Amino acid sequence: MEIKQLDNQEYQGREYSAEIHSDRYLSIDPEGEGFKMKWVLSEAGLKMSIKDSFLQEWLDNPVAYGAFENDRMLGFVEGFHEKWNNRFRISNICIFEEADRKSGIGTILLEKIMEDAVNSGARMAVLETQSFNSKAISFYQKNGFEIIGFDRYAYSNKGPEEHNMRIEMGIKLDHRPGS
Repeated sequence: MEIKQLDNQEYQGREYSAEIHSDRYLSIDPEGEGFKMKWVLSEAGLKMSIKDSFLQEWLDNPVAYGAFENDRMLGFVEGFHEKWNNRFRISNICIFEEADRKSGIGTILLEKIMEDAVNSGARMAVLETQSFNSKAISFYQKNGFEIIGFDRYAYSNKGPEEHNMRIEMGIKLDHRPGS
């Protein structure tokens, strides 16, 4: 496997698709003056197909990397420095085949983009995932990210019922010399 920086002009706007499979979702419900979060098993399982495009125009000077085996892209990651709040946003990380998701490709791609995050001088790295994407949430937590916010109605007025709520995750970046 080889990690290559993607050429923005070549990849911008190119479409891709992927599927997310999960056996549980993060329930976030109002309770008292706050919220209660808990994992709920889904007997039927959850599946969502995603169609998106690389390096969307709203990204400000993005950087992207792909993991390749022979000439086949196994996955990619992209991100950019949000200068207005000095955070580095990981806008996409995607491993295309379910079988490849346990091969370490995601960890390698995340480590690569985190180098850019640290080198940008950003104070934090942040990303968005969905409440039904339990494997992604676990992966990010294993890599030091924590839940820093959520939006129950980001994608539709039925977010809680559809188990599809926006989860914002982040990690503080340490810029001390030698760390």
